[in-house]
Amino acid sequence: MAGPSRLREDDPLRGRRPPVSVGACGQEEGIAMGSHAAARRRRPVVLAALGTTLLAALLSIPSAGGAPQSADACGGVGAELPRGDCGPFWQVVAEDFNGDRVPLGGFSDCDHHADTSAAYCGGLKGSYRDNWWAYPAGWRDTSNDRGRGVVGVYHPEDTVSVGPAENGDGRMRVRMWRPDDGGPVHAAAVVPRAVMQMKYGKYSARIKVTKPAPGYKSAWLHYGGGCEMDHPEGNWSGDLTAFHHPCGGGEQGSFQGADEWTEWHTVSTEWTPGNVRFFVDGRQTGHDTRGVPDHPLSWVLQNESALEGPGAAPGSSAQLEITWVAAYAYDWK
Repeated sequence: MAGPSRLREDDPLRGRRPPVSVGACGQEEGIAMGSHAAARRRRPVVLAALGTTLLAALLSIPSAGGAPQSADACGGVGAELPRGDCGPFWQVVAEDFNGDRVPLGGFSDCDHHADTSAAYCGGLKGSYRDNWWAYPAGWRDTSNDRGRGVVGVYHPEDTVSVGPAENGDGRMRVRMWRPDDGGPVHAAAVVPRAVMQMKYGKYSARIKVTKPAPGYKSAWLHYGGGCEMDHPEGNWSGDLTAFHHPCGGGEQGSFQGADEWTEWHTVSTEWTPGNVRFFVDGRQTGHDTRGVPDHPLSWVLQNESALEGPGAAPGSSAQLEITWVAAYAYDWK
């Protein structure tokens, strides 16, 4: 389905920006990223035919030795940031947000080499400037092309910050909000620079919505060239789901991951040649082999106004917290 327009407010074009040609280094610049408002379809769960060992792996319940079992490549289900390589994946991002703080206003001046691996935010400093980018202020979110009564505009400068929680744990916070006067939702999409325009990989994070409200959602995704993988996706006041839109069209794959965003969850996407797998808390929740992308894409931690259900109320806000992000390249050659 079509991606978010992400155009500046004064841009005369509507809808998705066309991608430019792929350069000699294999980088696509200006590819639009996207989401959708499709209804969730729950997969039937059949347990009777599963053996005890397989069931334990799927549900991440304790094994005979007492340790939880995970189905993903890293094999762990704990709350700590995983470090080191995992099976066929080698780690290129390991961020626990325990370093420097980034106050509101840091994620500003982000319209430098936008949508390329050279993109950066002029308001950031040090490692955060080196490692993070965000959709620039003024780009419009997906809802603008869906006929929604409440739409959103990206404003990373007043929605994204980094600092410790009360217990000292470092976190990135995405606090989206709608002005009292009923203007557009202030949305945020942040991007780890090390995995921009990367082909295949493993992408993981530990997240929790600490303040839910109707009208706010996430769609963390890889998108471009008629392909789309979304995980996690959903309204923050509802369920956490994954979607796969095969390249070139075809019926989407829809996979429920968890009932609530308001609990801590570890979410992972593993993208390898001909396969995409989705995991929540070490449990595989979805697998698709149809039309899996085979070209470089960026991982976008996209948070925006809701595409279905009630819109955000004037004066409302909602907040997502991220305690760590890990990403891995895949040795596909």
